[in-house]
Amino acid sequence: MKNIPFPSALFQQNRERLTKKLPPRSISILNSNDIMPTNADGSMGHIQNADLFYLSGIHQEESILVLAPDAVDPTQREILFLREPNELLTIWEGYKLTKEQATDASGIKNVKWLHEFPAIFRMLMCEMDHVFLNTNEHQRSSSPVQTRDARFIQECQREYPLHHYSRLSKLLYPLRAVKSSFEVDAIRAACDLTRKGVERVCRFVQPGVNEAEVEAEFAHEFIRHKGQFAYSPIIASGINNCILHYNSNDLNCKDGDLLLLDVGAGLGNYASDLTRTIPVNGRYSQRQRQVYDAVLRIFRAQVAALVPGKTTKDLRSECEQITAKECVDLGLLTMDQVKQSTPDNLAVKKYFMHGVSHPIGLDVHDATYNHLKIEPGWVLTVEPGIYIQEEGFGVRLENTVLVTENGQLDLMADIPIEAEEIESLMNS
Repeated sequence: MKNIPFPSALFQQNRERLTKKLPPRSISILNSNDIMPTNADGSMGHIQNADLFYLSGIHQEESILVLAPDAVDPTQREILFLREPNELLTIWEGYKLTKEQATDASGIKNVKWLHEFPAIFRMLMCEMDHVFLNTNEHQRSSSPVQTRDARFIQECQREYPLHHYSRLSKLLYPLRAVKSSFEVDAIRAACDLTRKGVERVCRFVQPGVNEAEVEAEFAHEFIRHKGQFAYSPIIASGINNCILHYNSNDLNCKDGDLLLLDVGAGLGNYASDLTRTIPVNGRYSQRQRQVYDAVLRIFRAQVAALVPGKTTKDLRSECEQITAKECVDLGLLTMDQVKQSTPDNLAVKKYFMHGVSHPIGLDVHDATYNHLKIEPGWVLTVEPGIYIQEEGFGVRLENTVLVTENGQLDLMADIPIEAEEIESLMNS
């Protein structure tokens, strides 16, 4: 992750929004993510805990943020703990933040070294009644490896068993869902970088190129602008269109096939998410165009359906109804099959089997709960699809969209999506 600087006002604003929701005499603690090992003496790159970054703007490993709005000593109401720089660390790992640099990035004036944490933390815990601890509560997350957060929770509850413990995520996730103007600008920048990648790839693709070469074209465009893939890219040609999370990306693209591109750029910790389905030879066949136009109509309807008060579950149900009608018109389903469907056995699921929308921000599948209702300031994807295994292809379209008080703002509206636009770009 290449650091793209943000104004410290963003993180100060985020902390203020959170501390207003804490009950009196509360303390909250957030830890950086671990650096995970690979094999031998290798390790994965550091990916910062999104909640800690949201509140501090700090990328560095082994960092700890403590918020105690009612601390007796006003200087201890916000404290950032960091690894202390030394000559050996500088030689082997590069520079670590100085206290002054950390203050500039975060707006936190009280920055301490990690060895000072135990004594200061104990003093604050003796003042506080409520402890808010952080965990990953994404409803589809799985963590078979114990995280730094999980270890800290065990240590804290063992050392201070009589405090009242609460989940920080329950307060933080609704806040993270509503994006500030700073965050919208960051996501917009990631979307713009995605546009550059799409334009480059559309001019590159032709029969005979390998999916890996297409992935490399995206990587070239993203990395040269200090970005990266926001998630593992899906470059799926032919029947691979129908594999939702295909990531082998190693087959040759054949004349007459479609190439599904589910690729988004990440820039400065913020993500974008896009899908296009393009013809390898630059022209859609008649049948491909029928299905493509059907998915595009669903896409347009679902963008319009992004309004405050709905949940992502509501959006999925609406999309399933629209898609079922399009599948009837395409000859894939009959009206009898649609009418005989039950909520647990929808006929349309043969051709459309996933959700149509998820929040996006610091994470591609951003922090939320399924029961939360959309508000102005949410940024979500819209990603309908129709996958026809028996015909050997599928079509999915996806953009990243901001919900406002006055309607929807498609942050990828300048990326070609109409079939004629894509054909024109590929043949330019």
